[in-house]
Amino acid sequence: MRLQFLGIIPNTPNTDSPTIWLDEETGDLLIQSYKATEEEVKACQEVGSIPGHSTDVPDHETIIRLPKVMRKFLPRDDEDDRGQLS
Repeated sequence: MRLQFLGIIPNTPNTDSPTIWLDEETGDLLIQSYKATEEEVKACQEVGSIPGHSTDVPDHETIIRLPKVMRKFLPRDDEDDRGQLS
């Protein structure tokens, strides 16, 4: 796996450091950030995603909160990919 460092939250202390990396082989993002609170997870489950899809968060997944200031580090694709299933 070849990772490229994309960014870290500005002016972060040594122990509190949301960070984003890009897997250069797959294009996937690896994100270290704050865990969503139980209230935030429940709100996500209430909103849901697509009809008929489970709102449970599997053990191998988690919901994170990415601070707004970190969005500038997210790479942008040229194609219009808005998370819709084809």
